[in-house]
Amino acid sequence: MSSSAHPPFGAIFDWDGVIIDSGQLHAESWRLLAAELGKTIAPDSFVRGFGMKSGRIIAEIHRWSEDAGEIAKLVHRKEALYREIVARSDIVSLPGVAEWLAQLKRAAVPCAVASSTHRLNIEAVLDRIGLRDAFREIISAEDVEHGKPHPEVFEKAAQRLGMAASCCVVFEDAHVGIEAAHAARMKVIAVATTHQPAELKAADLVVRRLDELSIKQVATLVSSG
Repeated sequence: MSSSAHPPFGAIFDWDGVIIDSGQLHAESWRLLAAELGKTIAPDSFVRGFGMKSGRIIAEIHRWSEDAGEIAKLVHRKEALYREIVARSDIVSLPGVAEWLAQLKRAAVPCAVASSTHRLNIEAVLDRIGLRDAFREIISAEDVEHGKPHPEVFEKAAQRLGMAASCCVVFEDAHVGIEAAHAARMKVIAVATTHQPAELKAADLVVRRLDELSIKQVATLVSSG
């Protein structure tokens, strides 16, 4: 397909649990931060906070602070700890991701990352896994005021891609992300990495890995209204 042809759809990807499996790395960074603060973390806190912005997790789940300045300081430290862990970890993209992105590139489908993850975290990993050129746009925590399930991150991704929301599909693994995608009036394909397929029935389609999909299949889903 030529670059001047109208793409069949726009592809918008959540990050953690869709492109990479960094759950354990994030969990470790939270544990390290808690240790620095002399705090403890509830056993279910990581699952409860999955897909949320770090500041909201600090305030609403860990309940470490309600002060905006203190929360910002803690978020900065948490993300720095995460990048330190990434730098010494062997991290690769999830199975099927590179193959699916290659299909999308051949079909001239514009791709964006839309995540509550901080931009430095995303860029650091993209360089490590060799997929920086796969995405035209990155919408990160710094670009939005409202975290998921608010649709802002997906709406901004569509705008940056120059695509109508109805012409975009979101790839997600988290419940708050599925809710956000539907709130943005987009179709959503769930990847069963964080949750079992039966738990993801709110999505329009569920797969175990992205390379199970075909361009025609996704285009048909998007055009079904």
